[in-house]
Amino acid sequence: MPPHGRSSSTGAPASRLQRAWLQRGVLACLLWPLSLLYAALFAVRGWFYRLGWLKTERVPVPVIVVGNVIAGGAGKTPVVMAVVRHLQARGLHVGVISRGYGRRTGDCREVLDESDPQDVGDEPALIRHATGAPVFVARRRVEAARALLARHPATQIIVSDDGLQHLALGRDIEICVFDDRGIGNGWRLPAGPLREPWPRRCDLVLHSGERPAFGGGYTATRALAQDAVACDGKRVPLSTLTGKAVIALAAIARPEAFFEMLRARGLTLAETIALPDHFDFDGWQAPSGAGHLLLCTEKDAVKLWRKAPGALAVPLQFAPAPEFFAALDAKLSSLDGYQAA
Repeated sequence: MPPHGRSSSTGAPASRLQRAWLQRGVLACLLWPLSLLYAALFAVRGWFYRLGWLKTERVPVPVIVVGNVIAGGAGKTPVVMAVVRHLQARGLHVGVISRGYGRRTGDCREVLDESDPQDVGDEPALIRHATGAPVFVARRRVEAARALLARHPATQIIVSDDGLQHLALGRDIEICVFDDRGIGNGWRLPAGPLREPWPRRCDLVLHSGERPAFGGGYTATRALAQDAVACDGKRVPLSTLTGKAVIALAAIARPEAFFEMLRARGLTLAETIALPDHFDFDGWQAPSGAGHLLLCTEKDAVKLWRKAPGALAVPLQFAPAPEFFAALDAKLSSLDGYQAA
């Protein structure tokens, strides 16, 4: 048995590709010709917007887009929640829009407390649960924004979860998020992780990882909460789980990051279960027979609790540096027509 217990994964091909994106090895070189085609198509699309052949639509309140230029997830959702909470603390009415990636529906709808995460997406469901802000999902984010404003006309600012490349929606501030991978091998998809060239124009850059991969931008601290949370809201101190064998599950872009954070807190992982990002848990069976407690991420819990109500979610405490929020406030104050609370 490995030193940290047994591991299982159903996302091995994706993991191999993400590892290939960290260097310019054989697999990346084989995919490089396809990256040229991807880059050309992306450039043509950009020209269509600049020429007005494709339209960018705006809404009557400031829009903050939180996104990234790399594939595979870089910690956007914690940044969205941190930004929303900061603006709420200033007394502002904030709404959130998202595509709702991985959901089984395709319409425009509001994310409610009782919404099924499979209908609205796990990340929008988590944002709604964690912040209480109104959240709308739609394939076209401008449609989500208009529906949000119609339903919640007091909204003063809209935060878009992802969407740097969604040029159909006008935006006032762009926040680009990076994790410890930085820009990887620097190549475009599928030979590398880049959706578009870097550097690009961007208002704010935030590093969500522990080791910023390159200079510039703002940093954040990230750590697991002191308590795990049960489906009924009961809190269980992680300190009471040390010395006990537990099973850890993560269906996020980088599951191993969650597992390592649990180990760093002194927990013994009898088994780790790495599932594809946005896994829907349909047909999934919880581990049985071992009698170990199941720990998961806060994002996974919104869906997993329907299958395994005894699981405990371990929230991530994510805190951008104060300088980041000061810069964000300054950007907002400079917008024409912006009214601070």
